[in-house]
Amino acid sequence: MAFEGLSEKLQGALKKMTGKGKLTEQNVKEGMREVRMALLEADVNYAVAKDFIKKVTERCVGQEILSSLTPGQQVIKIVSEEMTQLMGGQNARLTWSSSPLTVYMLCGLQGAGKTTMAAKLAGYLLKQGKKPMLAACDIYRPAAIKQLQVVGEQVKVPVFEKGTQDPVKTAQEAVDYARYYQRDVLIIDTAGRLHIDTELMDELARIKEAVKPQEILLVVDAMTGQDAVNVAKTFDEKLSIDGVILTKLDGDTRGGAALSVRAVTGKPIKFSGIGEKLTDIEPFHPDRMASRILGMGDVLTLIDKAAEAFDEHEVDKLARKAKTADLTLEDFLDQMQSMKKMGGIKSMLDMIPGMQGKNIDVDENAMKKPEAIIRSMTPQERRNPGILNASRRKRIAAGSGTTVQDVNQLIRQFDQAKQMMKQMTQMKGKGRLRMRLPRGM
Repeated sequence: MAFEGLSEKLQGALKKMTGKGKLTEQNVKEGMREVRMALLEADVNYAVAKDFIKKVTERCVGQEILSSLTPGQQVIKIVSEEMTQLMGGQNARLTWSSSPLTVYMLCGLQGAGKTTMAAKLAGYLLKQGKKPMLAACDIYRPAAIKQLQVVGEQVKVPVFEKGTQDPVKTAQEAVDYARYYQRDVLIIDTAGRLHIDTELMDELARIKEAVKPQEILLVVDAMTGQDAVNVAKTFDEKLSIDGVILTKLDGDTRGGAALSVRAVTGKPIKFSGIGEKLTDIEPFHPDRMASRILGMGDVLTLIDKAAEAFDEHEVDKLARKAKTADLTLEDFLDQMQSMKKMGGIKSMLDMIPGMQGKNIDVDENAMKKPEAIIRSMTPQERRNPGILNASRRKRIAAGSGTTVQDVNQLIRQFDQAKQMMKQMTQMKGKGRLRMRLPRGM
């Protein structure tokens, strides 16, 4: 989980304060000392941490908090609000050009995950109804162009490349090509270096001047902590970036970059990479991130993921089937696929208030066995499990690499789920009836 160390230390420091029936100014200052240490250990910029503690302390020692009946809750509220402001206050959306084509230029150091993030962003915009195209302008890193072509194909977005010709010329030709073929978004993947140098910056400046991108987005590795902030500051001074994309936010990141980059550069974090899959990208919401860090979950992002994973028409169809207990194993399989799209059971639990950071033993492979069993059935067997006699179950077990007992267990679970869904829909229907009666009287 991202920020796990920071989250534990912050929650521990706040718990000492919130556990008291009455807060004194001394209690607040002692608690804030621990919060400051937690921030510095997470590699948050020293000046940023100092300013954050000053603001929180000033609000917490106010008469309103010290005389409150629930001072603990008030302190957490203040910390959450200040942390949200520290990271930008609200989600910073991409801006769009007034012309038919919007150009985004991605830049950053080598190893930050820029090429993969270009494809993730393209795939994300494709889902939003846009027609993106990628441009390969990294001619120095071995196989960089090939990598962009591979990930571009995986997200079903075309890639424009002209080999090792001058990247500035390639970028200009990509703009012309995108306009000719009526693409409405062009994402330029530029070259990176192991460190910032004059040659790199000059080339990026020339590309910027040639194509005049709507936004320059800096891709930084969240795991590099304070270094990521220094990189962002330098790139902003040289190129005047419009926003930051944090990658590897799912890894063992200490949180310093996310909490410092906005305060140091004044530029918003627009997206975050939350996993290795090309679908693992999400808009950066400061309030939701603050909620996660403080262990309060992130229900809104969970809802967003569910809305994206579960097709509305399919949900309606499933609800109708549930009323008549007409569910099939094909429906069961579809729901498992949708659950996988949401990022796994553990990541979902981390977004539920009170569940974040809990040491719960979750088997992420739990759905593999039932999925293999269902895929080993014929379409007829999936639609009508009642025909599964002993010989059919033996064949399915052999075909899925499982046992007959596993097949029997899946069928039992399916029958139980069917029955439970039928009961729930019936109860819901009765509830609606009871609600309507008084209006008709």
